[in-house]
Amino acid sequence: MFRGFLLLAAFFGFTGVALGAFAAHGLKDRLSTEYLAVFHTGVLYQLIHALALLAVALIAIQIPGRLITWAGVSFAIGIVLFSGSLYLLTLTGVSKLGIITPFGGLAFLIGWLILGLAAWRLGAATA
Repeated sequence: MFRGFLLLAAFFGFTGVALGAFAAHGLKDRLSTEYLAVFHTGVLYQLIHALALLAVALIAIQIPGRLITWAGVSFAIGIVLFSGSLYLLTLTGVSKLGIITPFGGLAFLIGWLILGLAAWRLGAATA
């Protein structure tokens, strides 16, 4: 899973920077201030969780297992649902897309919870 999570981290990191630049330069005159802030929130969460995927990739080398894999999968799903829905909402103006966003946030929370559980189990095994 190391390679897969590393590739996802690189992809989401690259596209996060590109989308942030696109918003700053290409959308600033096309979106309302409110929608621009929403777009930037999507970029911020994408970049944070791209780094989380990078961490998961590195952790997977030392501690392979289902929990680490599921944490990474949850982060990736969270990026697609949370950030993706915010991008689509702002670019299309279809406010109903906001219904998807909380599911992405939940995926982020699940990823962090699973990562914490993996750490807890690691502590119990090494103690």
